[in-house]
Amino acid sequence: MAFANAEGGCIVVGIHSGAVDGVGEGRLNDLREVAQDFTQPVVRTRAEVLTTSDGAHVLLLRVDPGERVHETTSGDCYLRVGDESRKLGFAQRQELEYDRGGAPFDGTTVDLGVEDLDASQVSAYQLAIGSSSPESMLRARGLLTRQGRLTVAAYLLFGERPQDAFPNAHVRILRYRDVERGTGAGLTLEDAADVRCEGSIPQQITEAANVIEWFLPDRRALGASGRFERIPVIPRDAWLEGLVNAVLHRSYSMAGDHVRVEIFPDRLEIASPGRFPGLVDPSRPLDISRYARNPRIARVCSDLGIAQELGEGIRRIFDEMRARGLTDPVYTQTAGAVQLTLFFSDALPREVRESLPAGALKVLDVLRRVGRPIGTGQVADAAGVTRPTASRHLQRLQDAGLIKWEGQSPKDPRAAWRLT
Repeated sequence: MAFANAEGGCIVVGIHSGAVDGVGEGRLNDLREVAQDFTQPVVRTRAEVLTTSDGAHVLLLRVDPGERVHETTSGDCYLRVGDESRKLGFAQRQELEYDRGGAPFDGTTVDLGVEDLDASQVSAYQLAIGSSSPESMLRARGLLTRQGRLTVAAYLLFGERPQDAFPNAHVRILRYRDVERGTGAGLTLEDAADVRCEGSIPQQITEAANVIEWFLPDRRALGASGRFERIPVIPRDAWLEGLVNAVLHRSYSMAGDHVRVEIFPDRLEIASPGRFPGLVDPSRPLDISRYARNPRIARVCSDLGIAQELGEGIRRIFDEMRARGLTDPVYTQTAGAVQLTLFFSDALPREVRESLPAGALKVLDVLRRVGRPIGTGQVADAAGVTRPTASRHLQRLQDAGLIKWEGQSPKDPRAAWRLT
């Protein structure tokens, strides 16, 4: 039940501490019927019995993600979070039900067959995973039923134009002249700055990334090469991760909304239909465990190199913004969507930045890029300055409370500077 309420999973019965102890034949049938007897709605499972060379039986139960929230016949509800199954309280269950509802998810079937997919995209993915045929490739990823019908995920991933069946399965990108959208005659939307990216999910992400890169302002700043160069106001990896998360994990059952990327003079906002899972506190995004609303879509995009399925996406966005010295990302949740806001502003207060010499700011950028404590000599080498100059700048930064020296004594060879 916990797996079905999350993103599915696999249970093996008959192995203990890495050794096969087997399941008695009299128990195999009872275990197969557990879902039928003790869960409602019934959790969908596929059972397979494996037999070892010495005749011991191991039961393999594959659990599909559920379309609705499942509970025991006694009314208890559980959710798989990380490596544990948590019993949900009333409020937590209510959030999960709000998130799931009774709407279709990416494993729901559509009245289409393999012939309705874009043959070139199917062939490219088939080659990528080394499958013998399109049908076997689709079945291996849960994209085709035994009856030969496509799932929603298959059509969104490989359809030539999925918007024919899912009109709001697209990304819309808008750029404004002012920090407020405005309304009516006061609308601040720039001319020809409203772009809709359609096609399959991989095509949407690729096209949207190109448009965002074109729309985003840039500035001259010290780059990793040690020279001043043009760089975007927000790190590409940060906004790209936010875009990918929004497309992959949006609620495709919410037919009335689409992924929206809005670019203002001071920030970038990415809104994705659907709420966080039931146990998530949006004010603490770094504590969010991995949760895939669309596990089939996420798996295919992982194979294509678009996503990694490691649960590191939000952490990566924070790391990229902090490495550039920008304000932390902000997540907000409305009744039907999650919004990520990436600000263009520096994390340092203006008065602090203006009080520091350019050399000290250059040293601060070095520490941000490295992302770990390093010694004075390493700072000097990375910044291209002498050791005494680096020491002087480091002291200014320490006086400003921006960095801290850690060591046992002034001559400690392991002493290092770290960001506060």
